[in-house]
Amino acid sequence: MRSCFGLFRVRLYSAMLAQIALLCIGSAALSNAQQQYQYPFQNPNLPTEQRITDLLARMTLEEKVDMLSNEALSRGMMSTSDVPRLGVVGTGHVEGLHGVSLGGPGGWQGPGKVQIPTTQFPQARGLGQTWDPVLLQKVAGVEGFEARYIEGRYHRGGLIVRAPNADLARDPRWGRGEESYGEDPYQTGTMAVAYVKGLQGSDPRYLLSASLMKHFLANSNEDGRTSGSSNFDERLFREYYSVPFRMAIEQGHVSGFMTAYNAWNGIPMAVQPVLKQVVIKEWGFDGIICSDGGAITNLVTQHHYYKTLPEAVAGAVHAGVNEFIDNYAKTTQATRQAVAEGLLTEADIDTDLRGLIRVMIRLGLLDPASRVPYSGIGITDVNPAKGDPWYWPSEKELARKATDESIVLLKNDHGLLPLDAAKLKSIAVIGPSADTVLGDLYGGTPPYAISPLEGIRGRVGSGVTVNFATGTDLSQAAQLARQSDVAIVIIGNSPTCGGRGWHHCALPSEGHEGVDRTSLTLEQEQIAKAVFAANPRTIVVLNANFPYATTWSQEHVPSIVEMTHSSQEEGGGLADVLFGDYDPAGRLTQTWVASMDQLPPMKDYDIRHGRTYMYLSQKPLYAFGYGLSYTTFRYSNLHLSSATLHANGTLHVHVDVRNTGKRGGDEVVQLYVKHLNSKVERPIEELKGFDRIHLAPGETKTVSLPLTADALRYWDTAANRWVLEPDKVQVRIGSSSDDIRATQTLQITP
Repeated sequence: MRSCFGLFRVRLYSAMLAQIALLCIGSAALSNAQQQYQYPFQNPNLPTEQRITDLLARMTLEEKVDMLSNEALSRGMMSTSDVPRLGVVGTGHVEGLHGVSLGGPGGWQGPGKVQIPTTQFPQARGLGQTWDPVLLQKVAGVEGFEARYIEGRYHRGGLIVRAPNADLARDPRWGRGEESYGEDPYQTGTMAVAYVKGLQGSDPRYLLSASLMKHFLANSNEDGRTSGSSNFDERLFREYYSVPFRMAIEQGHVSGFMTAYNAWNGIPMAVQPVLKQVVIKEWGFDGIICSDGGAITNLVTQHHYYKTLPEAVAGAVHAGVNEFIDNYAKTTQATRQAVAEGLLTEADIDTDLRGLIRVMIRLGLLDPASRVPYSGIGITDVNPAKGDPWYWPSEKELARKATDESIVLLKNDHGLLPLDAAKLKSIAVIGPSADTVLGDLYGGTPPYAISPLEGIRGRVGSGVTVNFATGTDLSQAAQLARQSDVAIVIIGNSPTCGGRGWHHCALPSEGHEGVDRTSLTLEQEQIAKAVFAANPRTIVVLNANFPYATTWSQEHVPSIVEMTHSSQEEGGGLADVLFGDYDPAGRLTQTWVASMDQLPPMKDYDIRHGRTYMYLSQKPLYAFGYGLSYTTFRYSNLHLSSATLHANGTLHVHVDVRNTGKRGGDEVVQLYVKHLNSKVERPIEELKGFDRIHLAPGETKTVSLPLTADALRYWDTAANRWVLEPDKVQVRIGSSSDDIRATQTLQITP
């Protein structure tokens, strides 16, 4: 025993010497590595929090105030969080709801700057209608790459991309509805997570670009948004309005978000305690919280929440806002004054800025380029033969695919669609904007744009005569339709209200930022009426930002197609669907009400009063999740992996889906739940899962969708926690919220 113990002791001693030697070598290597850097915060081998602490310790109070109140942003330019004295070079913000925006109708290239073209996809509402998070991640990946490329090659834009918009489109009158993926929290959250992941890339350490969501929270009215309050209880906060933001934070690890102009229950979002109490402490958010433009000043001038700007600045910092987009001179002076008056301490500012600096580090802005896998984009890997990425075939193909997938077939009586070009001699294309692609206020400038007219002409070739009229002269439009085999009427809205400015729209059915809609009546529907009277083989294409109450078209016109604006492949995608080269499988993400009478007052944020598919009791024009196909699908064999679900458990909902038609196509399988015995008010039904699948003719696939117990909880405000109650839940599988094909009952046992 002694000899064995002695041998063990010798070996242990030898091992200790070896470890000491390794530690010495490691310390020497670390010391040598540190000598490469002037300051510890530049050393990527050090822990992130240690680097942040070191940088803050070296910054003066004035430099911290400058970083907090970004001068470039306040002047309408792209932001930079620079500290020149220490060699810190930050990055800017760039808009990017459906492509990087360095141009477009909103003038995002900046004063006196030349527009830079970028790949432009369908508006966010159209991207939501794809119900394809895998596709959205690819779309956002292209956008993140182009943001890197532009900053690297052209030294423009920025790596902080203001997207996605995670606000819920609870009301079709909202002027910025085209920026949202839809009205449902789970569907919007799923798409937002995908977009965040695409923008930020897949590297475990560094970000391709930093996603900055808009606008936290409950920002879905334009009239009075800078001084109004969105009022609703905490249950709706937890179960509805905050869900997409929480999902993007917890699942997507989003880098930042912008606070909304409005208040929630009387407290402006830029100073809402929920920022720290819930978003930071509960959800674990640790990045950029940015104010909206002028929102800090609005706390005094419009909300009248504070008497002075120093109080407003201090309130925002204490709430967790670490980047101001406001008047630079005023907010910096107010911040200094807040410190002088004891409303803020330098330590408060230090704590606040940590989130901003974390994102800078994750972008690789403080690290050597050799350590950052994305650093060569637009700098060392430029290939003149390939050109800029927005000219690459892969980007064009992805824009076309996104456009194809976004298009919704709303009606198709008598099999008018798809059209057979071989059987046509003439087509009338009629509509005010049929010969152009209309950009929106947050879109960029595409490298090219295929209009609906161009797409149709390109598809049919020279063998079919395609005549065009704007439709402003109804008699001319009717005459053209009468002389043609088929008429395609392309009607909708102008995303910029005809370029009348940020706060003006001539028509009550139009809207954009700063202007809510006051009507759901599509004025251009009169063109469809005139054309249909002349030619019953009329197809209406609704090219629009918003839902409309197009009840006349639904009643009379045989075929209706819906799509959104702004894709560079708008015309190509439309032609793909009209002529059957692509089977339409887009699905609506908003309820299209039959009339304004079905809507509560615009500023009533309590959706239980009859808003969205979850609480609307009347029959809508088109339901949430609705969309037709050129083929047919049969659902069968719905079964659950378990008849009961316990706390913290997960089961799988299985269903067989068969393509019973003669065309290949996509189906969007949708999973809803309905609580049968809940002691609290629950929605009529709620989306809890979906999957977009492709099926060849005659093919059957088994779709498996997970359902967790956590997804069935409700928020108990009195207990301040999520509660899973004993309940029976109807599991509903269908192709839309009002087309349920099969149900099963599930027992919940906490």
